[in-house]
Amino acid sequence: MQTPIDAAVILIAVVLVAGCASAPRQTTTEGRTGPSAQEREVADTERAFAKTMADRDFAAFNSFLSNEAVFFSGPEPRRGKQAVSEWWQRYYQQPKAPFSWEPDRVEVLESGNLALSTGPVRNSEGKLIARFSSIWRLEAPHTWRIVFDQGCEVCAECAKN
Repeated sequence: MQTPIDAAVILIAVVLVAGCASAPRQTTTEGRTGPSAQEREVADTERAFAKTMADRDFAAFNSFLSNEAVFFSGPEPRRGKQAVSEWWQRYYQQPKAPFSWEPDRVEVLESGNLALSTGPVRNSEGKLIARFSSIWRLEAPHTWRIVFDQGCEVCAECAKN
């Protein structure tokens, strides 16, 4: 025989199950064991971008720039692909690269159209001198291009590591 308490427990359980089944699914990155395919793609793109410096390939560097790129280089932001290119050409003129960089963190928006990459910048001797942050946008035809970039020098204590 079923008691009123048993009936109440069953009713509550049914309501909770129904509520969970109809609740909108929320996606979270908590508990992930590794980067998503898009995060790997952006990290690979950032590494290829950095390789242009190591290879001294200025034309390849330019191929990663969005036409709307804004780089916070020098005393004022450089706006547009041409302005960024003109400023950065100085870093490609010597036979040896003056610095290198690599991503250590990448995040991609749920929409899959915009991404952040950030990581260390090292001088030609390998010493940590700065950190960079770049914003990448997925442009046609399925090509990641950099739209914002900014570096920030590290403090003397951080540079020791």
